[in-house]
Amino acid sequence: MSWVFDATPLIYLAKAERLGVIETLDEPRVVPEAVHREVVTAGVEQGYDDARRIERAVEEGLVDVVAVDTDDSPVATRLARHPGLSDADAAVLTCAAARDAVAVMDESAGRSAAEVEDVETRGTAYLVLAAVQDGHLSTPEGRDAIDAMIDHGWYVAPDVYTKIVGTLESLGD
Repeated sequence: MSWVFDATPLIYLAKAERLGVIETLDEPRVVPEAVHREVVTAGVEQGYDDARRIERAVEEGLVDVVAVDTDDSPVATRLARHPGLSDADAAVLTCAAARDAVAVMDESAGRSAAEVEDVETRGTAYLVLAAVQDGHLSTPEGRDAIDAMIDHGWYVAPDVYTKIVGTLESLGD
């Protein structure tokens, strides 16, 4: 299975210093150039530590930066008309559709558009839960990662947080 990353999962995993959970996923793991520009290029220029962490992850081959051809893509054409999507969101979904990959994104507009385009999605919490389930993180480390992301501004609705914590606790059994 291939994975295509949007900005939010990369940013908040980097802020929580848990980018390593990405390594537990099958390859290829890719980031569209538009997301890389948004997260790394602009982030480094603005002095964000998380941008430097993501830049190192790319340099170390954790994820590969890829070009996304939007010129001849019907998916890209439809997504370009979606008012709630950024160019980076559209690139993630176009890339995931072209590769029959999972789009890793949290924003509801992107996930809604993905559903219409029949693109499978997973969110940041899924990555942490999968890392715990697979034994790459302990249950307390998973909880710490979720809490650290929230402390750094990652939004999760209270009821969803409760479900995440319940799932983490059940994985610890």
